[in-house]
Amino acid sequence: MNKIRIIARIDINNDSVVKGKCLEGLRKIGKPNKMSKKYYEEGIDEIIFLDAVASLYERNSLIQILKQASKETFIPITIGGGIKTIKDIKDALSAGADKVAINTQALKNIDFIRQAVEIFGSQAIVGSVVARRHRYRWEAFVDNAKHRTHKDALDWAKELEQAGVGEIMITSIDNDGRQNGFDTDLVDALSKRTNIPIIVSGGAGSSNDIVKLCKNSNCDAVAVASLIHYGIENISDIKANLKRNNIGVRL
Repeated sequence: MNKIRIIARIDINNDSVVKGKCLEGLRKIGKPNKMSKKYYEEGIDEIIFLDAVASLYERNSLIQILKQASKETFIPITIGGGIKTIKDIKDALSAGADKVAINTQALKNIDFIRQAVEIFGSQAIVGSVVARRHRYRWEAFVDNAKHRTHKDALDWAKELEQAGVGEIMITSIDNDGRQNGFDTDLVDALSKRTNIPIIVSGGAGSSNDIVKLCKNSNCDAVAVASLIHYGIENISDIKANLKRNNIGVRL
């Protein structure tokens, strides 16, 4: 039985954790290292740090946060936002990241992904796809969902797979922060187009939403934010509910 990974998604602006709805209206809710340490102690499987506005302001400012987290948490860490060069990836991995998530720069230059995979290996490169629904299709967005690409999100995910990424992280803009469940249609469509692990992000309002996702879609990991940031459920409760529903988890 595959075991679903539960990942803490920690979006950051400057030195604060932020959260909003549909990737907009971001407000400060805490400090990243304090929250990452707490989730690690509660049993989270992985952590993803994302600089919420890095690509908009041409920056990559998570290194110090990452260095501190790597001293306090001993689980895989992914960093994303503002990754534009091979040096950015090298710096992130040297500072303690296990993986980097890339969105905007990949859409600008898919060869950047191929080069990164060749140098660091597919296990270190996560293709980040941020999607908004348009009736029966989804469009890929960049710059923290601020800008359209007019590119089909599923086609783009397939291109990332062909370029060599080890995982796809799919974020539903429409469901993000609303706590009303995942876009299972999107996840199902993506799983039929790709053959690499999928991290699903955007929509968890309860562990029952994760149960529904796992029972009705093919995913390998779920990234949660509001659900744990606002104390709706803790990580042990989430895993216990999944286990009760015969969904494999890491204990």
